[in-house]
Amino acid sequence: MQIATITQITSRAAPKATLSPARKRETACSSCNLRELCLPNRIGEEDLARVEQIVFARRRVRRGESLFKAGDLFNALYAVRSGFLKTTVLNDDGREQVTGFNMSGELLGLDGIGGGVHEGNAVALDDCEVCVLPFGLIEELGREIPAIQRNLHGVLSREIARDHGVMMLLGSMRAEERLAAFLMNLSKRFTARGYSPSDFHLRMTREEIGSYLGLKLETVSRLFSRFQSDRLIEVQQKHVRILDSIGLKALLAS
Repeated sequence: MQIATITQITSRAAPKATLSPARKRETACSSCNLRELCLPNRIGEEDLARVEQIVFARRRVRRGESLFKAGDLFNALYAVRSGFLKTTVLNDDGREQVTGFNMSGELLGLDGIGGGVHEGNAVALDDCEVCVLPFGLIEELGREIPAIQRNLHGVLSREIARDHGVMMLLGSMRAEERLAAFLMNLSKRFTARGYSPSDFHLRMTREEIGSYLGLKLETVSRLFSRFQSDRLIEVQQKHVRILDSIGLKALLAS
């Protein structure tokens, strides 16, 4: 059976994502450098040939713009091709709480699967490009190709595990442990994408880091200064260089 086009699937399965013509481009799965994120590692040649017929839309999101907002109808997942985004929710008192930072090779929008609307906001921290994956199409592919469904389940499982990790981070760690864990996590994620594990630029502000870690801005700034004085890291505004990864890890084991 021939796989339906992206337009056919989205027209009957979910409302179309809002894409201005200036921002809409297309890319085939066969030529995408993020195919490992959306496709299972082990997929038969016949199924792969069918999947490679699909063309997804790409969307550019400028710094400060929202990819989606709380209350928006859920109709797609988003694979980050380049750039950094933050996800946030509003607390009961109206304050914004940062719930995550996403970089290239990661999925956004999973919060909308259950209720049909997005529970939080996704905002670009710098100029970004995402691949729009209509959920109706993903579901249909999953029914036809079980390996794709299992891959989606794996992504959902990793998100649940990450949420549990954040809960442990906020509930059981001291302030210095939280910041050390945050930096080591960034290092690990940069390494997985072929970048330097010890030399990187922070796209988020100290205040956003504090919101994510459950710390005050003053505490985050003080800890960065302390880590630099202890020669664990070197900081120049948003540029960070890890000088002693063993020392940072030792903070987590203390």
